[in-house]
This record gives sequence, C-alpha cells and structure tokens, in this order.
Amino acid sequence: MTARGIHLELRHALEPWNVLGEEASSGGTARSVDSSVERLQVKVAGMVGSRFAVLCNGRPVPLHPTGKDGEFVAGVRYRAWQPASCLHPDIPVHSPLVFDIVDAWSGHAIGGCTYHVVHPGGRANEHFPVNAYEAESRRLARFSSFGHTPGPMTIPTERPNGEFPLTLDLRRTP
Repeated sequence: MTARGIHLELRHALEPWNVLGEEASSGGTARSVDSSVERLQVKVAGMVGSRFAVLCNGRPVPLHPTGKDGEFVAGVRYRAWQPASCLHPDIPVHSPLVFDIVDAWSGHAIGGCTYHVVHPGGRANEHFPVNAYEAESRRLARFSSFGHTPGPMTIPTERPNGEFPLTLDLRRTP
C-alpha cells in the first residue's frame, strides 16, 4: 500500500506458540498449544521520522530505523482467533487490523489498509491451494488497501514494552 510516497508493507512473522499443558489421551500424552496469537512484520519506506506515524487499530506502532534513509520496521502481535482453550481467554480477537499512516502535522490519516486474518466474507477453504495463483488470490482476499480511519486523528502515547520494545502487542492495555 502506498500513500503520498510512503510505502507500507505487511508480512507474516514468526510467533512461538505457548504450551498449555499435557493431557492424557488414548494414544499417550498430548501437548496442547495456544496457536491463537499471530504476529505481522510492518515495514515502512519513504517516511520522514517525526512527521508521520503508523497506527494499528488506533495504537502507535513502535517503528525502528533499519539504517536505510526513511525505512522503518516493527512487529505487531495480536489475537487472531478465540479457541476453546487458550493462555488468556479474556483477551478478545483483534481482527481486522486497520493500519493508518497519520500525518502528525495535519492530524489526519493520509492512507491505510485493512488486514483480515480470515476471508472477510467468512469463506472457509476446505483444500490446499492447487497452485501459486490460487494461494496469492486467497492472501489478496484478506487484504484491502482502503478502510483506513477517516477524519481528524491524534497519535496516542503508549508505554513502550520493556520485553519487546519493537513490537506492538495488542493484547496489552495501552
């Protein structure tokens, strides 16, 4: 997604699954994991550091410079779905993720995008994709380069996460 020369790129990132515990089953012991938390990598190019900010669901993404002029990266951790048993059952699902590129000088979003964890129409795929084109079309169906927040916006301040300073953890309260 590109807006006024600022390019926003989203990619899947690795997120470890926490082991919930061991349960006895007929075939032995089963270890349940919490696979409901996912992470995205956010990369922004062409951005002037202090003038613009990237928000995810209204919260600032802690962008860090990569060493290239105008390029920044960060991570966003979120609850993708609500399983029957998980590590924190009170934390709601954060999907869809709405990303806004905000101009701090004007106080408005200049662009943004929406990322859905699953197909926005609720379509469930019963089979693996038959080729790369079908896999790409499934990914594109979950992403839309519109849907950012309209109107005046303020960039909220957020306490940095001491354990993961370059990751916005939507599970934490601001």
